[in-house]
Amino acid sequence: MTAWSQRPLGGWRILVPRGGPWGHGVAADLRAVGAKPIVAPMINFAPTEDAETLERALKALAAGSFDWLTMTSATTVDVLTAHQATVPSSTHIAAVGETTAAALMAAGYKVDLVPPEDNSAKGLLRELKRFEQFGPELRVLTLRSDIAKPVLTEGLIARGHTVESVVAYRTIGVEVDPQIRADIADGAIDAVFVTSGSVAEQVQLQLGPIPESTLVAAIGPRTAEDARAYGLRVDVIAKGRSAESLINSVIEVANARRAAEAGD
Repeated sequence: MTAWSQRPLGGWRILVPRGGPWGHGVAADLRAVGAKPIVAPMINFAPTEDAETLERALKALAAGSFDWLTMTSATTVDVLTAHQATVPSSTHIAAVGETTAAALMAAGYKVDLVPPEDNSAKGLLRELKRFEQFGPELRVLTLRSDIAKPVLTEGLIARGHTVESVVAYRTIGVEVDPQIRADIADGAIDAVFVTSGSVAEQVQLQLGPIPESTLVAAIGPRTAEDARAYGLRVDVIAKGRSAESLINSVIEVANARRAAEAGD
């Protein structure tokens, strides 16, 4: 058996700023490659402040008022299940990525469209274009976070479709343990995972500026762009929007550092 110190990320202390199944799954994957994960959720989700509008939209959804339902996060799926929402067979569901699609299927909903490469609102907008040939106007319900950018809504409206954009939940910051702030400041954490723009905002607000010795790894170009907009430095960008890709991006850096040290 390979000693922990000899594994790809042997000894690396890595901050995982999301909890729940995703965060703890990532922590298990990190341990398998020798890292020491620190799971510290920096965002949480709260109910929408306009429950009446959400409930009205879900009733219209159940009545078959929409051609498409777009889902841009797995958290939105939790909202559907919490309200025991019905999606009729006449309504197609578009999921922004595989994680959201998996959450939908696990909850018993069908998924008709997932962008094959660009797992973003922009990618979803592009993929929906191929369905426009079947009718002059689509009726779309977009369920979103309160901080989501209106890329999908504005894009669909610009193409002549009717869109009801409804806030399904709010994203709120969670204060981290003071010890984590101290460890970051001391350079005692080797890497920080950044998994969304809202996480990036909290990392910068609560932990910034991140020391140069701490690697900041973003899950995909869009998250990296959002992180930089908040003033957060990004050192490495995962090629895909998956935990595996994020971990592999850090392993590549670790391998490169070992190779450089061996050449000295």
